[in-house]
Amino acid sequence: MKLIIQIPCLNETGTLAVAINALPRTVPGFDTVEWLVIDDGSTDGTAQLARELGVDHVVRHTVNRGLAAAFMTGMDACLALGADVIVNTDADNQYEAADIPKLTAPILAGEADMVVGGRPIADTEHFSWMKKKLQHLGSWAVRIASKTSVTDAPSGFRAITRETAMRLNVFNPYTYTIETIIQAGLSNLRVMSVPIRTNADLRPSRLVKSISSYVRRSLVTILRIFVIYRPMVFFSWPGIVFITIGGLLALRFLYFYFVAGTGGGHVQSLIFSALFVILGALMLMIALLADMITANRKLLERIDLRVQRVEHVLPPRAQLAVPDKQVGADRP
Repeated sequence: MKLIIQIPCLNETGTLAVAINALPRTVPGFDTVEWLVIDDGSTDGTAQLARELGVDHVVRHTVNRGLAAAFMTGMDACLALGADVIVNTDADNQYEAADIPKLTAPILAGEADMVVGGRPIADTEHFSWMKKKLQHLGSWAVRIASKTSVTDAPSGFRAITRETAMRLNVFNPYTYTIETIIQAGLSNLRVMSVPIRTNADLRPSRLVKSISSYVRRSLVTILRIFVIYRPMVFFSWPGIVFITIGGLLALRFLYFYFVAGTGGGHVQSLIFSALFVILGALMLMIALLADMITANRKLLERIDLRVQRVEHVLPPRAQLAVPDKQVGADRP
Protein backbone atom coordinates (compact mmCIF):
# COMPACT_ATOMS: atom_id res chain seq x y z
CA MET A 1 0.00 0.00 0.00
CA LYS A 2 1.35 3.39 -0.99
CA LEU A 3 0.38 6.70 0.62
CA ILE A 4 1.28 10.00 -1.03
CA ILE A 5 0.95 13.24 0.93
CA GLN A 6 0.45 16.18 -1.42
CA ILE A 7 0.86 19.88 -0.69
CA PRO A 8 -0.39 22.58 -3.12
CA CYS A 9 1.94 25.60 -2.86
CA LEU A 10 2.14 29.20 -4.01
CA ASN A 11 5.16 31.20 -2.83
CA GLU A 12 5.55 29.18 0.35
CA THR A 13 9.29 29.47 1.08
CA GLY A 14 8.47 31.11 4.41
CA THR A 15 6.46 28.17 5.79
CA LEU A 16 7.15 25.13 3.59
CA ALA A 17 10.12 23.88 5.62
CA VAL A 18 8.00 23.79 8.79
CA ALA A 19 5.21 21.87 7.01
CA ILE A 20 7.57 19.40 5.31
CA ASN A 21 9.61 18.66 8.43
CA ALA A 22 6.39 17.74 10.26
CA LEU A 23 5.30 15.15 7.67
CA PRO A 24 5.68 11.47 8.59
CA ARG A 25 7.72 8.97 6.60
CA THR A 26 5.83 6.03 8.08
CA VAL A 27 2.08 5.68 8.60
CA PRO A 28 0.42 2.54 10.00
CA GLY A 29 -1.08 0.39 7.27
CA PHE A 30 1.18 1.61 4.46
CA ASP A 31 4.36 0.10 3.06
CA THR A 32 5.49 3.36 1.43
CA VAL A 33 4.88 7.03 2.26
CA GLU A 34 5.96 9.63 -0.28
CA TRP A 35 5.63 13.42 -0.49
CA LEU A 36 4.45 15.47 -3.46
CA VAL A 37 4.56 19.26 -3.81
CA ILE A 38 2.50 21.07 -6.45
CA ASP A 39 4.11 24.45 -7.16
CA ASP A 40 1.32 26.62 -8.56
CA GLY A 41 3.49 29.06 -10.50
CA SER A 42 5.53 30.31 -7.53
CA THR A 43 8.14 33.02 -8.11
CA ASP A 44 10.09 32.64 -4.86
CA GLY A 45 11.83 29.31 -5.45
CA THR A 46 9.27 27.11 -3.73
CA ALA A 47 9.93 24.17 -6.07
CA GLN A 48 13.70 24.32 -5.50
CA LEU A 49 13.20 24.52 -1.74
CA ALA A 50 10.92 21.47 -1.86
CA ARG A 51 13.64 19.46 -3.59
CA GLU A 52 16.22 20.60 -1.03
CA LEU A 53 13.88 19.50 1.77
CA GLY A 54 13.79 15.97 0.38
CA VAL A 55 10.35 15.99 -1.26
CA ASP A 56 10.03 12.90 -3.47
CA HIS A 57 8.05 14.49 -6.30
CA VAL A 58 7.62 18.09 -7.43
CA VAL A 59 5.12 19.13 -10.08
CA ARG A 60 5.17 22.75 -11.20
CA HIS A 61 2.63 24.91 -13.03
CA THR A 62 4.37 27.37 -15.32
CA VAL A 63 1.82 30.03 -14.28
CA ASN A 64 -0.50 30.43 -11.31
CA ARG A 65 -3.73 28.54 -12.03
CA GLY A 66 -5.43 28.61 -8.65
CA LEU A 67 -5.79 26.30 -5.67
CA ALA A 68 -8.40 24.02 -7.24
CA ALA A 69 -6.26 23.43 -10.34
CA ALA A 70 -3.22 22.70 -8.17
CA PHE A 71 -5.25 20.21 -6.13
CA MET A 72 -6.42 18.37 -9.25
CA THR A 73 -2.90 18.37 -10.73
CA GLY A 74 -1.75 16.73 -7.52
CA MET A 75 -4.52 14.12 -7.73
CA ASP A 76 -3.50 13.23 -11.27
CA ALA A 77 0.19 13.04 -10.36
CA CYS A 78 -0.52 10.85 -7.32
CA LEU A 79 -2.55 8.46 -9.44
CA ALA A 80 0.24 8.28 -12.02
CA LEU A 81 2.71 7.53 -9.21
CA GLY A 82 0.60 4.60 -8.01
CA ALA A 83 -0.89 6.03 -4.81
CA ASP A 84 -3.46 3.83 -3.11
CA VAL A 85 -4.45 6.65 -0.75
CA ILE A 86 -3.81 10.39 -1.10
CA VAL A 87 -3.62 12.83 1.80
CA ASN A 88 -3.91 16.54 1.04
CA THR A 89 -2.58 19.14 3.45
CA ASP A 90 -1.56 22.81 3.41
CA ALA A 91 1.87 24.38 3.09
CA ASP A 92 1.33 26.76 6.01
CA ASN A 93 1.42 23.89 8.55
CA GLN A 94 -2.13 24.72 9.65
CA TYR A 95 -2.97 21.05 10.24
CA GLU A 96 -1.22 18.75 12.69
CA ALA A 97 0.63 16.23 10.50
CA ALA A 98 0.71 13.71 13.35
CA ASP A 99 -3.06 13.29 12.81
CA ILE A 100 -2.62 11.81 9.32
CA PRO A 101 -3.18 8.26 10.70
CA LYS A 102 -6.56 9.48 11.97
CA LEU A 103 -7.50 10.39 8.39
CA THR A 104 -6.32 7.17 6.83
CA ALA A 105 -7.67 4.77 9.48
CA PRO A 106 -11.33 4.80 8.27
CA ILE A 107 -10.14 4.22 4.71
CA LEU A 108 -7.93 1.32 5.70
CA ALA A 109 -10.86 -0.12 7.65
CA GLY A 110 -13.05 0.08 4.54
CA GLU A 111 -15.45 2.53 6.18
CA ALA A 112 -14.93 5.62 4.00
CA ASP A 113 -13.93 6.80 0.53
CA MET A 114 -13.05 10.32 1.67
CA VAL A 115 -12.17 11.50 5.17
CA VAL A 116 -12.15 15.20 6.05
CA GLY A 117 -10.33 16.51 9.09
CA GLY A 118 -12.60 18.54 11.35
CA ARG A 119 -10.78 21.44 12.99
CA PRO A 120 -11.73 22.67 16.49
CA ILE A 121 -13.23 25.86 15.04
CA ALA A 122 -14.64 27.10 18.35
CA ASP A 123 -11.23 26.83 20.03
CA THR A 124 -9.15 28.32 17.19
CA GLU A 125 -7.85 31.60 18.60
CA HIS A 126 -6.87 33.31 15.33
CA PHE A 127 -10.42 32.89 13.93
CA SER A 128 -12.68 35.89 14.57
CA TRP A 129 -16.12 35.41 16.11
CA MET A 130 -17.73 36.16 12.74
CA LYS A 131 -15.50 33.70 10.90
CA LYS A 132 -16.30 30.95 13.40
CA LYS A 133 -20.05 31.48 12.98
CA LEU A 134 -19.78 31.56 9.20
CA GLN A 135 -17.65 28.41 9.20
CA HIS A 136 -20.33 26.58 11.20
CA LEU A 137 -23.11 27.96 8.99
CA GLY A 138 -21.24 27.08 5.79
CA SER A 139 -20.52 23.55 6.96
CA TRP A 140 -24.19 23.10 7.85
CA ALA A 141 -25.19 24.24 4.35
CA VAL A 142 -22.71 21.82 2.77
CA ARG A 143 -24.04 18.96 4.93
CA ILE A 144 -27.56 19.69 3.65
CA ALA A 145 -26.41 20.01 0.04
CA SER A 146 -24.15 16.94 0.07
CA LYS A 147 -26.19 14.70 2.39
CA THR A 148 -23.04 13.99 4.41
CA SER A 149 -22.04 14.53 8.04
CA VAL A 150 -18.92 16.63 7.39
CA THR A 151 -18.32 19.00 10.29
CA ASP A 152 -15.71 21.26 8.68
CA ALA A 153 -16.37 21.63 4.96
CA PRO A 154 -13.60 24.21 4.21
CA SER A 155 -10.92 21.95 5.70
CA GLY A 156 -8.23 21.01 3.19
CA PHE A 157 -6.83 18.26 5.41
CA ARG A 158 -8.33 15.12 3.92
CA ALA A 159 -7.60 11.57 2.81
CA ILE A 160 -8.95 10.18 -0.46
CA THR A 161 -8.92 6.69 -1.92
CA ARG A 162 -7.51 6.00 -5.35
CA GLU A 163 -10.94 5.19 -6.79
CA THR A 164 -12.46 8.38 -5.36
CA ALA A 165 -9.61 10.49 -6.75
CA MET A 166 -10.40 9.16 -10.22
CA ARG A 167 -14.05 10.15 -9.80
CA LEU A 168 -13.54 13.75 -8.69
CA ASN A 169 -13.90 16.63 -11.13
CA VAL A 170 -13.49 20.20 -9.91
CA PHE A 171 -15.07 22.94 -12.05
CA ASN A 172 -14.56 25.89 -9.72
CA PRO A 173 -11.08 27.52 -10.03
CA TYR A 174 -11.39 29.15 -6.59
CA THR A 175 -11.27 26.17 -4.23
CA TYR A 176 -11.81 22.42 -4.23
CA THR A 177 -12.93 21.94 -0.61
CA ILE A 178 -16.68 22.47 -0.81
CA GLU A 179 -17.16 21.21 -4.35
CA THR A 180 -15.44 17.86 -3.79
CA ILE A 181 -17.52 17.14 -0.68
CA ILE A 182 -20.82 17.92 -2.40
CA GLN A 183 -19.78 16.02 -5.51
CA ALA A 184 -18.72 12.97 -3.50
CA GLY A 185 -21.84 13.03 -1.35
CA LEU A 186 -24.21 13.33 -4.30
CA SER A 187 -22.28 10.57 -6.09
CA ASN A 188 -23.04 8.21 -3.19
CA LEU A 189 -19.42 8.01 -2.04
CA ARG A 190 -18.83 7.51 1.67
CA VAL A 191 -17.65 10.78 3.20
CA MET A 192 -16.93 11.13 6.91
CA SER A 193 -15.17 13.49 9.34
CA VAL A 194 -12.65 12.87 12.07
CA PRO A 195 -11.51 15.45 14.64
CA ILE A 196 -7.99 16.77 14.07
CA ARG A 197 -5.69 19.29 15.72
CA THR A 198 -4.33 22.52 14.29
CA ASN A 199 -1.10 24.45 14.76
CA ALA A 200 -0.38 28.10 15.40
CA ASP A 201 -1.11 30.46 12.52
CA LEU A 202 2.08 31.13 10.51
CA ARG A 203 0.54 33.52 7.99
CA PRO A 204 -2.86 35.02 7.08
CA SER A 205 -5.14 32.94 4.86
CA ARG A 206 -4.70 33.66 1.16
CA LEU A 207 -7.99 32.04 0.24
CA VAL A 208 -10.22 34.09 2.55
CA LYS A 209 -9.31 37.65 1.61
CA SER A 210 -12.59 38.91 3.06
CA ILE A 211 -15.52 37.22 4.77
CA SER A 212 -18.06 38.64 2.31
CA SER A 213 -16.06 37.45 -0.70
CA TYR A 214 -15.63 33.96 0.74
CA VAL A 215 -19.34 33.66 1.58
CA ARG A 216 -20.33 34.85 -1.89
CA ARG A 217 -17.97 32.45 -3.66
CA SER A 218 -19.05 29.55 -1.43
CA LEU A 219 -22.74 30.16 -2.14
CA VAL A 220 -22.07 30.30 -5.87
CA THR A 221 -20.18 27.00 -5.62
CA ILE A 222 -23.02 25.30 -3.75
CA LEU A 223 -25.63 26.55 -6.24
CA ARG A 224 -23.48 25.53 -9.18
CA ILE A 225 -23.01 22.00 -7.87
CA PHE A 226 -26.75 21.72 -7.22
CA VAL A 227 -27.46 22.76 -10.82
CA ILE A 228 -25.01 20.13 -12.07
CA TYR A 229 -25.98 17.22 -9.82
CA ARG A 230 -29.63 17.91 -8.86
CA PRO A 231 -31.08 19.96 -11.74
CA MET A 232 -34.55 18.42 -11.55
CA VAL A 233 -34.97 19.52 -7.93
CA PHE A 234 -33.27 22.89 -8.52
CA PHE A 235 -35.53 23.90 -11.41
CA SER A 236 -38.77 21.97 -10.86
CA TRP A 237 -39.62 23.31 -7.39
CA PRO A 238 -39.51 26.99 -8.49
CA GLY A 239 -41.59 25.96 -11.51
CA ILE A 240 -44.20 24.35 -9.29
CA VAL A 241 -44.27 27.44 -7.06
CA PHE A 242 -44.77 29.75 -10.05
CA ILE A 243 -47.57 27.60 -11.46
CA THR A 244 -49.25 27.45 -8.03
CA ILE A 245 -49.15 31.25 -7.69
CA GLY A 246 -50.51 31.58 -11.22
CA GLY A 247 -53.34 29.16 -10.43
CA LEU A 248 -54.28 31.08 -7.27
CA LEU A 249 -54.36 34.37 -9.18
CA ALA A 250 -56.55 32.74 -11.83
CA LEU A 251 -58.95 31.51 -9.15
CA ARG A 252 -59.03 35.02 -7.69
CA PHE A 253 -60.05 36.45 -11.06
CA LEU A 254 -62.69 33.78 -11.60
CA TYR A 255 -64.15 34.49 -8.15
CA PHE A 256 -64.55 38.19 -8.87
CA TYR A 257 -65.81 37.53 -12.41
CA PHE A 258 -68.46 34.91 -11.67
CA VAL A 259 -69.31 35.46 -8.00
CA ALA A 260 -68.78 39.12 -7.28
CA GLY A 261 -69.59 40.24 -10.79
CA THR A 262 -66.66 42.67 -10.84
CA GLY A 263 -64.24 40.71 -13.00
CA GLY A 264 -63.57 43.67 -15.26
CA GLY A 265 -61.71 45.43 -12.47
CA HIS A 266 -59.40 42.49 -11.81
CA VAL A 267 -57.88 41.84 -15.22
CA GLN A 268 -54.46 42.40 -13.66
CA SER A 269 -54.86 39.13 -11.76
CA LEU A 270 -55.47 37.31 -15.02
CA ILE A 271 -52.39 38.89 -16.62
CA PHE A 272 -50.14 38.02 -13.67
CA SER A 273 -51.66 34.53 -13.59
CA ALA A 274 -50.68 33.93 -17.21
CA LEU A 275 -47.21 35.33 -16.55
CA PHE A 276 -46.55 33.06 -13.57
CA VAL A 277 -47.92 29.97 -15.33
CA ILE A 278 -45.69 30.63 -18.35
CA LEU A 279 -42.65 31.13 -16.11
CA GLY A 280 -43.46 27.93 -14.22
CA ALA A 281 -43.86 25.97 -17.45
CA LEU A 282 -40.51 27.29 -18.69
CA MET A 283 -38.84 26.25 -15.42
CA LEU A 284 -40.27 22.74 -15.73
CA MET A 285 -39.05 22.52 -19.33
CA ILE A 286 -35.57 23.60 -18.19
CA ALA A 287 -35.73 20.95 -15.47
CA LEU A 288 -36.49 18.23 -18.01
CA LEU A 289 -33.72 19.39 -20.36
CA ALA A 290 -31.22 19.66 -17.51
CA ASP A 291 -32.17 16.17 -16.33
CA MET A 292 -31.45 14.78 -19.79
CA ILE A 293 -28.10 16.60 -19.79
CA THR A 294 -27.39 15.07 -16.38
CA ALA A 295 -27.92 11.59 -17.86
CA ASN A 296 -25.27 12.41 -20.48
CA ARG A 297 -22.95 13.77 -17.77
CA LYS A 298 -23.24 10.49 -15.85
CA LEU A 299 -22.34 8.54 -18.98
CA LEU A 300 -19.35 10.82 -19.58
CA GLU A 301 -18.24 10.36 -15.97
CA ARG A 302 -18.38 6.58 -16.41
CA ILE A 303 -16.31 6.87 -19.58
CA ASP A 304 -13.83 9.19 -17.86
CA LEU A 305 -13.51 6.78 -14.93
CA ARG A 306 -12.80 3.87 -17.26
CA VAL A 307 -10.23 5.93 -19.18
CA GLN A 308 -8.50 6.86 -15.92
CA ARG A 309 -8.48 3.25 -14.78
CA VAL A 310 -6.70 2.33 -17.99
CA GLU A 311 -4.40 5.36 -17.85
CA HIS A 312 -3.47 4.87 -14.21
CA VAL A 313 -2.99 1.13 -14.17
CA LEU A 314 -0.42 0.41 -11.46
CA PRO A 315 2.90 -0.31 -13.20
CA PRO A 316 5.67 -2.43 -11.70
CA ARG A 317 7.17 -0.76 -8.65
CA ALA A 318 10.44 -0.23 -10.48
CA GLN A 319 8.66 2.03 -12.97
CA LEU A 320 6.93 4.24 -10.43
CA ALA A 321 9.74 6.78 -10.15
CA VAL A 322 8.60 9.80 -12.10
CA PRO A 323 10.98 12.76 -12.54
CA ASP A 324 9.99 16.26 -11.50
CA LYS A 325 8.00 17.92 -14.25
CA GLN A 326 6.52 21.23 -15.19
CA VAL A 327 2.89 21.55 -16.18
CA GLY A 328 1.71 24.17 -18.62
CA ALA A 329 -1.13 26.60 -18.05
CA ASP A 330 -3.50 24.85 -20.40
CA ARG A 331 -3.59 21.33 -18.99
CA PRO A 332 -2.80 19.45 -15.77
